[in-house]
Amino acid sequence: MDNTEAKGGNSFMLKICAFIVDKRNLFFLIYAILCIFAAISRNWVSVENQLSEYLPETSETWRGLKLMEEQFITYGSTKVMVANIDYDQALLIKEDLENIEGVFSVDLDDSDKHYNNGSALFNITFDYSENDDMCLVLLDQVKEYFKDYDYYLSTTLGDTQSELINKEMSVISVIVVFVVVGVLLLTSQAYAEVPVLLLTFGSAALVQMGTNFLLGTISFVSDSVTIVLQLALSVDYAVIFLNRYKEEHAELPYREACIVALSKSIPEISGSSLTTIGGLIAMLFMQFGIGKDMGIVLIKAILLSLLSVFLLMPGIIMLFAGLMEKTQHKNFVPQIPFVGKFAYATRYIIAPLFVVVIIIANRVSSKTPYVYGYTQITPPLINEVQKAQNMQDDNFRSDNMVALVFPSGDYEKEKRLIDDLLTYDQVTSVTGLANTEALNGYTLTDKLTPRQFSELLNIDYEIAELVYTAYAVNDEDYAKVVNGLANYKVPLIDMFMFVYQEVEEGYVTLSDELMEQLSNADRMMNFAKQQLQGEDYSRILVYLSLPQESDETFAFLDKMHTITEKYYDEDKIYVVGESVSQYDLKKCFSRDNTVTSVISILAVLVVLLFTFKSAGMPVLLIVVIQGCIWINFSIPALEHDNLFFLGYLIVSSIQMGANIDYAIVIAGRYTELRETMGKRDAIINTMNLSFPTIITSGTMLAVAGTLIGNMTSDCAIYGIGKCLGRGTIISILITMFVLPQILLVGDKVIELTAFVMNMPLQTRQRAGTMRIDGLVRGHIDGNINGVVHAIVKGNISAYVESSDIQMLDEDGKPLDVQKEVVGEEG
Repeated sequence: MDNTEAKGGNSFMLKICAFIVDKRNLFFLIYAILCIFAAISRNWVSVENQLSEYLPETSETWRGLKLMEEQFITYGSTKVMVANIDYDQALLIKEDLENIEGVFSVDLDDSDKHYNNGSALFNITFDYSENDDMCLVLLDQVKEYFKDYDYYLSTTLGDTQSELINKEMSVISVIVVFVVVGVLLLTSQAYAEVPVLLLTFGSAALVQMGTNFLLGTISFVSDSVTIVLQLALSVDYAVIFLNRYKEEHAELPYREACIVALSKSIPEISGSSLTTIGGLIAMLFMQFGIGKDMGIVLIKAILLSLLSVFLLMPGIIMLFAGLMEKTQHKNFVPQIPFVGKFAYATRYIIAPLFVVVIIIANRVSSKTPYVYGYTQITPPLINEVQKAQNMQDDNFRSDNMVALVFPSGDYEKEKRLIDDLLTYDQVTSVTGLANTEALNGYTLTDKLTPRQFSELLNIDYEIAELVYTAYAVNDEDYAKVVNGLANYKVPLIDMFMFVYQEVEEGYVTLSDELMEQLSNADRMMNFAKQQLQGEDYSRILVYLSLPQESDETFAFLDKMHTITEKYYDEDKIYVVGESVSQYDLKKCFSRDNTVTSVISILAVLVVLLFTFKSAGMPVLLIVVIQGCIWINFSIPALEHDNLFFLGYLIVSSIQMGANIDYAIVIAGRYTELRETMGKRDAIINTMNLSFPTIITSGTMLAVAGTLIGNMTSDCAIYGIGKCLGRGTIISILITMFVLPQILLVGDKVIELTAFVMNMPLQTRQRAGTMRIDGLVRGHIDGNINGVVHAIVKGNISAYVESSDIQMLDEDGKPLDVQKEVVGEEG
C-alpha cells in the first residue's frame, strides 16, 4: 500500500484523485483541445444589446415590438450633426447626400430642429430595412463623406456601442489581472504559485467564453462582466486547493500530497461554492430576462472553474512543484491580533450599535432613487457614440417618440384619433398616414372623387372615370359602378398605388411628365405605407414633450391607452418606445426585487444550516450580510445618486452569495477554536487565521467591481460595478470589525440552537506511537476533548471525528498499514 493510502485512506475518492494526478497529461491534452476550440467558438457567440429584448413576454413592449417586426418595415437611418457651417452650406450637403445611391431621403429645414447655433442636423434615411447589411455599407459612405467636417453621428445601426464596451472591458480585464497578480504575490508563499493560479483560471475563463455559444444568445451585460466576476468569485477555489497541497506536502512527496490534497479539497471547495451558486440561483427567478441570462452564465462560469481546479490544476501543481519550493518567500500578510482584542473589548457596544445601523439602513435604502433608462445617469466615461448624442441633444430640440399601434382598415377613425391626441399639451406632433400631406393640401388618406383626382393630376375626367371604374371592379365594389362614379371616393394613397400598378402593367398610358410625378409619388407613398401600415395593424408616431422617464411620462402613457380605447378594442392597442420599455422595467422591478431577496436568503440559509449544524449561526450571518446590502444601497439614497435598477438586482444576489463566504470563514474558525479556547483567545486567533483568506478574495472582488464601475461608458455595467465594488468593501469591513463582536455576543445563542446529526460513534483503540490530527473525545493517557495536532506515545481509546490517526514507527516515520480514517472500523 502506497503513502497516499497511508495518509488519506484507501477510498474511492482517493482512487479518483490518483487517476486525475497520474493521468495529468491526458487532462492537459483535453484542456488544450478545449482551449483551442473555445478560442474559435467564442466568435460564434451572439450578443443582444437591447435591454427591451429581455422584458417578459407578457409586457407591452415585448408584444408590441414583436408585432411591429411582423407588420411593418423600419428603414435604416442615421442622424448627423455638422458644426460650424452656414445654412447654404447645409443645403449643398443635403443635395450631395441625396445623390448617394441607396439614400432615400435627407431631412433638413431652417427650423431649430435642424439648424441651430451654426450647426445643421441631417436626418438621413436609407432605402433598406435596418436589418439589411446594405445599411452598414451606406453608413460607411456617409462617414467617408463627412470625414473632413466637424461632425457627430448617431445611429442604431451596427454594434458600435457593443464594440466600444468590449474594448473598455478588455482594458479592465488586463488591469484586473495585474491586480490579481499583485495580490497573489503578497499573499502567497512562493512566487511560482502565481502562474499555477493564473493558468488554472485562464483556462477556465477561456472555456467559459467559448461555451457561451451553447446558450444561443447572451446579453451584452453577461458578455462584458462575466470574465472579471468569474476571476473574482472563483479564485478562492484554486487558493484553497493550493493551500491544502502545501499542508500535505509538509509530510508527503509531491504526488501523494497532491492526491490527498485533492481528495480533501473537492468536498471543501464544492461546499464553498454552494453559497455563491445559491445567491446566483435567485437571479434565475427574475421576470427581467437579463437576470436569468446572467445567472446562467455566472453559474456556468463557477462550475467550469471548479472543473478546472479539480481536473487541470493538480497537473499544473505537479509541473510547478519543484519551482514552488525554489521560489519560496516570506509571508507578507501581517498578523492582526489587535482586531480580535478590539472585538472582545467592544462586543457589547458594536453589536447593538450594528443592529441600530441596519434598521436605519433598511429604511434609508428603501428610498434609493432607482431609474430604468440611461437618460438620468452619467457614466464615468463618455464614448464616441454618447458624445455625438450629447452634442445633438445640446444643440437641437429632441422630442420623446413613442409608436401607437392599433388595428388597420379605417383611415377616418385613425384621423379622429390623431386629432384627439393633438389636443393634449404633452403631444407636440403626430405622424401617421391619416395626416401625412401628399399633394395640393391633400393628405395620403383623404378620399377623392374622380373629379378631384382628375384635377389633382391634371388629366381628362373621362380617364379618371375609367381608372375609378377599373378600381371599383378590381375592388369588387360593383355597386359603385352601377350607381354612378360621380360620388365614389377612394383614399388618395390607394388610388395612386393602383394607377401606378396599372401603368406598370400597361393598361394605362400617361405622359412622361405625369409618369415621373406618379413614380415619385408611388415611391414616397410605398415608403410611408410600409412603415405605417401593415396587413392587420397601423401605427402612428407620437412625439411627446415629456422626458423619457418620469412619473408624468408614465401617467401619460396610460392616458394614451385611455384615449385610443375610444376608437379601438383595448386588447389590440400597443404603445411602444423607450419610455414604455422603462415603464415595463419599473413594473418588473418591484416583483423581481422581492423574489431575488427571498430566494437568495433561503438558498444561502439552507447551505449554512448544513454547514454549521446550527439554527442560530446561519441567521446571524445572513443578518450581517443583508445588513451590508442595506448599507450599500443606502449610500446612493443619501447622495441622491440615480442608480440603474439592474445594479441592485444583480449585486444584491452576488453580495449575498459571494460575500457571505467571508463571514463563513470567520464563523467557521471561531466555532472550531471555541472547542479548545475561551472567547477572547478564540476570536483573536480567528481573526489572525481568517485575515489572509478574506484579504485575498475580498481585494480581488472589490478591485474588479470598482474598476468596472469607474472605467465603463455603459450605465447598466457602471451601476453593477460601482455597487459590487462598494458592497464588497463594506462586507469586508463589517465581517472584520463587526461580525466578531456579534459572534461573541451571540455565542450562547449559537450553542443553544446547535443540532447534531445522529452519527454512530466509533471508538478507536490504539497503542504505540501515532500522529493525531482532528477533533478527539476520549482517553489519551488522560481525558481530552478538543482539536488535536500531536504525536502521541502511549494508548488511545477515543471517538475521533473528521480526523486522521497515523501510526508511526520508532523513528517517527509513517507505517503504511496502520492508517485509520473516520467511517472505518478499527
